[in-house]
Amino acid sequence: MKRRKMTGPFWQGLGAAALAYTAYKAVTLTVNALTFPRLGRQTLPAAASAPERPRVSLLVPARDEAHNVPVFFPGLLRQGAAEVIMLDDNSSDGTGDLARALCREVPGARVISGTPLPAGWAGKNWACQQLAQASTGEILVFTDADVAWHGGALDALLAQMEASGADLLSCWPRQEVQTLGERLITPMIDLYLLALLPFPSMKLPLTLTATAVGQVMVFKRSSYEAVGGHGLVQNEVLEDVLFAKRLKARGMKTSAALGGERIGVRMYQSYPASINGYAKSWLPVHGNSRLNLLVAFSAQFCFYTLPWLVDFPGASVLRAVSLTERGLVAWVAGRRHPADLAEGLLGPVQQLLMLPVYQKALSKRVKWKGREYVQ
Repeated sequence: MKRRKMTGPFWQGLGAAALAYTAYKAVTLTVNALTFPRLGRQTLPAAASAPERPRVSLLVPARDEAHNVPVFFPGLLRQGAAEVIMLDDNSSDGTGDLARALCREVPGARVISGTPLPAGWAGKNWACQQLAQASTGEILVFTDADVAWHGGALDALLAQMEASGADLLSCWPRQEVQTLGERLITPMIDLYLLALLPFPSMKLPLTLTATAVGQVMVFKRSSYEAVGGHGLVQNEVLEDVLFAKRLKARGMKTSAALGGERIGVRMYQSYPASINGYAKSWLPVHGNSRLNLLVAFSAQFCFYTLPWLVDFPGASVLRAVSLTERGLVAWVAGRRHPADLAEGLLGPVQQLLMLPVYQKALSKRVKWKGREYVQ
């Protein structure tokens, strides 16, 4: 393919900016490959063994999760926590009944029914607040219904919590994608974490470097209650990241880990589901600024796709990066099957695949699990 050669100050500046951005991501990914904690990679300290555990509450907010409960809930029930509580958030698909059947033979496991959503609360945040009120643990572990808890996951998580000394530890589960539709954009969540935020920076006393993912969030109960629980973020769709930032702003410590061999997730089971899932929080991710959204999309298009359409200074390097970056991120995240590594081939078109996410995020309202939120 013959590409038109572009020259001049604008194209030189674009190439320089793109190469600088690429260098930053390469350094960040390398640092994270060496320093980011991974559950299951290290030997667990004796203090994390079951007989010496603190009292742990595993808490699951669930709304219309009947397709996930039989697949993922049994693994959570086998972790040996003092209590496992699922909150059925007015599901219409039998989620609560399925979960109750699984809980019958497990001591300390139960399902509670959610109360109506009050004004000023986002659905998941209200569900989590009710779960915390119903729980009795010293350690509160909030986890989504689509998270896969493998053998030893809770012990590994508690060991990492103790090692970090954090008030909030968030775990990024390893993506367990199965179809092409899922692969198109869902695993890019790892790219945003591992190639943009160096783990050592999370230890700095800066709210800017605090982050979390709502799929697995582990709190010291005392710290959680000191800030009013999920009331701290009651109306936020991006509650996970903002919870971490607001805790850190109050002098508390946050940390993170990768799920590795212990904790996985199947976030979305199709490309349309991925679009809707990303879109609900994409505007808050960009500071609730539609201008930021447009700038971000334009910049990513220039860095990943434009080098394949025209030639400009640095374009050959950018083309190579676009074909390898996602594969390298997958490797660091612990996703090393050939199909995982081959996701790198989507690099040149990944921003085009993300275009529907940006379009939905620009709208005044977004919908998620039957509820509508004003942006």
